[in-house]
Amino acid sequence: MAFLHFAIHPVYFPRPMFYVYILRSEKTKKYYVGSTQDVANRLREHNHGETRSIRHGIPWALVHQEIFPTRAEAVQCENKIKARGIARYLQALNIPPG
Repeated sequence: MAFLHFAIHPVYFPRPMFYVYILRSEKTKKYYVGSTQDVANRLREHNHGETRSIRHGIPWALVHQEIFPTRAEAVQCENKIKARGIARYLQALNIPPG
C-alpha cells in the first residue's frame, strides 16, 4: 500500500486595502469625498451616473487618494475631511484647487 505525501503551503492572501478618495466635478467645480476598496471602479460608477446624489456633477476627476489598512480608519479619515471641509483639507496638503 502506497501513501501519498503532500505538503500544504500557506497561501498568502494580501489584506484588502481601503481608500479615501476626493473627486472634483469638472462641471460644477465642487468636491466629493468617499471611501472604497476600488477607486478606479468607484470613479467609473460616479461618472456613469450610478451614484444618484452626485450625478449632477458628471464628469468627476480624481484629485487625491489615501490608503488605509482597515475600513474603519478610512471612514474615520473620510469623516474628518468632511468635518474640516474638502477644499481646506486639500489646501493643508498643498494641493492646488482644480
